[in-house]
Amino acid sequence: MSNLRKLVGHLPSAGVIIVDEKNRVLLQLRTDNNKWSIPGGAMVLGETTEEAAKREVFEETNLVVEELSLFNVYSGEEQHWIYPDGN
Repeated sequence: MSNLRKLVGHLPSAGVIIVDEKNRVLLQLRTDNNKWSIPGGAMVLGETTEEAAKREVFEETNLVVEELSLFNVYSGEEQHWIYPDGN
């Protein structure tokens, strides 16, 4: 992925808020920055936002998401994230 980022610049990402029947939100402890967050990550070239969201949830939690509802779109410089490896 780092080569792709060098060619195209910033990649969009998708995150998913998963709430159970007790109104608890699923969080994961990220390995790249040791912080809690919702499941999500960068989109793959040619992938829709929905496909990216479902794939990331499965990759990170082994859960299959069937229905999604858009909760918001975030953009701008304050959303720019640099990973510890420089990506």
